[in-house]
Amino acid sequence: MEKFTAFTSHTVPLPIKDVDTDMIIPAQHLTRTEKTGYGQFLFEHLRAMDPDFPLNQPQYQDAQILLSESNFGCGSSREHAVWAIQQAGFNAVIAMSFSDIFFNNAAKNGLLLIQLPEPVIRQWLQHNTVHLTVNLAEQTVVEQDGTQHAFDYDPFRKHCLLEGLDDLDYLLTATKGAAS
Repeated sequence: MEKFTAFTSHTVPLPIKDVDTDMIIPAQHLTRTEKTGYGQFLFEHLRAMDPDFPLNQPQYQDAQILLSESNFGCGSSREHAVWAIQQAGFNAVIAMSFSDIFFNNAAKNGLLLIQLPEPVIRQWLQHNTVHLTVNLAEQTVVEQDGTQHAFDYDPFRKHCLLEGLDDLDYLLTATKGAAS
């Protein structure tokens, strides 16, 4: 897992409540055993049904932040959803709330999920593109005009993301330290 560093990016607005894992990565793509090659299937059904879907629009290419409503990542537990988001180039998802299982899968795989208040999210979703700086070390999201929004994050998961440690790497690091 790579170390998480602060970054600035424009957002992709996804004004949808209850984005479930089947929307994120359709079940027919879960037959493979490797962790790669899922990004191309991100929101496949929504993209096919709606030519105006944000991920079909050129202005959202190269965005690293997905912006959505409440209960993002609900539905069945599948790490493939996290992998698809990451492999499509996203480093963070900002939403009003997340499914607990999805939140844990994301943290274990290096995808930062940030929960911010509904008024902030609603304001950003009204704009076509919002440029934000995400800083996990400081636990802030900063707008282009300098407005800062603090967010809470589990200290253990924060440490792991900043150091680029998955659970096994963390255990190996802790074991080395104890053996010294």
